[in-house]
Amino acid sequence: MAESSDITARDARTAAEFSADVMVEQIARVYAQAALDAADKQAQAAPLVAELESLASDVFDRLPQFEAVLASARIGYEEKAALIDKAFQRQGSPLLKNLLKVLARHGRLDCLRAIIRQARRLLDQRTGVVDVRLTTAAGIDPAVETAVAAALQQSLGGRPRLVHSVDPGLIGGAVLRIGDTVYDASVAAQLKQLRQQMIDRSAHEIQSRRDRFRHPAGN
Repeated sequence: MAESSDITARDARTAAEFSADVMVEQIARVYAQAALDAADKQAQAAPLVAELESLASDVFDRLPQFEAVLASARIGYEEKAALIDKAFQRQGSPLLKNLLKVLARHGRLDCLRAIIRQARRLLDQRTGVVDVRLTTAAGIDPAVETAVAAALQQSLGGRPRLVHSVDPGLIGGAVLRIGDTVYDASVAAQLKQLRQQMIDRSAHEIQSRRDRFRHPAGN
């Protein structure tokens, strides 16, 4: 009974965390859309997204304490606004600083990384960019990458943003991920599929023999 209660409690926590994550992404999408709309009026949507991504990778990843201060609910708007002005006095576009201050005023700087993710997704949708990840067992020639990107552009009807990585565990072949869809043409996947087919065939043969033993012909 105690174990059942623990499982129920864990499930409840997992559901609550999932619901909270969904809510954060929804809130982030609203702010990202508003930021891109404002940037579009100045033809600065792409630079703004690049600037936001740079903020996450070049500043927050290196100075997590700075990110923590901005996200803290214990620090008021005026102090955060002054910190933003000081930190971005020599760099940072007016659009970026304005967005950060809007988020500070509404207590949403803790959602900034989610807003950055949503801004990238929205910009990609608006510009017809499709994320494509190509994984091969060994390195490939840049000319091959270019040819793959060109072929994908024709079939996708959008501009592929191709990211290539190497995974020796694939043995051979390639894995192509387009958005949430995975096309696995690796040797490893083919071997796994062949092994499963052999297991299924053996199980079927064993079951057929059992059936013949239990129900001899004519009985």
